[in-house]
Amino acid sequence: MKIETRYPLLAHNTFGMDVKAARFVEYDSEEELCDFLNAEKVHLHPFLHIGGGSNLLFKGDYDGLILHSAIRGREVVAETADYVDVRVGAGEVWDDFVAYTVGQGWYGAENLSLIPGEVGASAVQNIGAYGVEVKDLIVSVDTIEVATAEKRVFPTEECRYAYRESIFKNELKGRYIVTYVTYRLSKLPVFHLDYGNIRAELEKMQCPLSLQTVRDVVIAIRKSKLPDPAELGNAGSFFMNPIVSRNKFEELLKEYPSMPHYIVDENRVKIPAGWMIDQCGWKGKALGRAAVHDKQALVLVNLGGATGAEVMHLAEEVVRSVRDRFGIEIHPEVNYI
Repeated sequence: MKIETRYPLLAHNTFGMDVKAARFVEYDSEEELCDFLNAEKVHLHPFLHIGGGSNLLFKGDYDGLILHSAIRGREVVAETADYVDVRVGAGEVWDDFVAYTVGQGWYGAENLSLIPGEVGASAVQNIGAYGVEVKDLIVSVDTIEVATAEKRVFPTEECRYAYRESIFKNELKGRYIVTYVTYRLSKLPVFHLDYGNIRAELEKMQCPLSLQTVRDVVIAIRKSKLPDPAELGNAGSFFMNPIVSRNKFEELLKEYPSMPHYIVDENRVKIPAGWMIDQCGWKGKALGRAAVHDKQALVLVNLGGATGAEVMHLAEEVVRSVRDRFGIEIHPEVNYI
């Protein structure tokens, strides 16, 4: 177990905020975590559990305890002719796990390639991309209750998953720590190619359709749109794509006939927040040391030395512009700390 004070968090947040935590603890097993929770009574004091820090915006130094999981490992816990269930440590890097599933010839996670962060956060955030959400792969989530240090396994149906939502982000926020996630991958060839321009890019490649080619295309698309946090601090998609009523969608479609959209169901439609932000003229625009990325308007970036307050101010101005022009409220996907 690693225990530090006044610990720098620069390497633990992809926005590149140069902040410190009063205390930082990294544990290697459920047993270490339980022992620490019992000894420290963590629930009685300010604390934050982080993953890879790819969905956080620190406003300043964190005057409390930061916990981080170093629980690694992958284990096949069930298998049939059609599928395989894999239990994965919360501290595993998400994209390493995706690469592993592709290498094994298991279908389901390939569209989620190159999403930053760790396995534990995937179950909290319900990460998603290109028509796939991780909730559709999750079988169960192993957790430790912070107040009692007792283990509890949440079947998927108890996690209350919705678009970028889960019970761990809402009703049970801060009450449970994810230690393992079990995913079900298909052995049968099932691809999701009709979201974004995956199919078009595959056709350009003129290669046989396979798990690896789909992964390669998703990675290439993401790299073409999203800046590398090592070069330009960012948290990937800063805003969630809003879901609006069918009436609101049809009203906007009259004014913007070529507006991109995705049908959720007969009453709701998802509209890309990045498209609306771009329509408002924000792409490539900076306010101080924070800016909207010049290739993907959904991404806010740290041009160098930006503070959390600067990024938040930019986000507030973007939200106001979209509200004024489209009558739609967009919300940050990033957590303000």
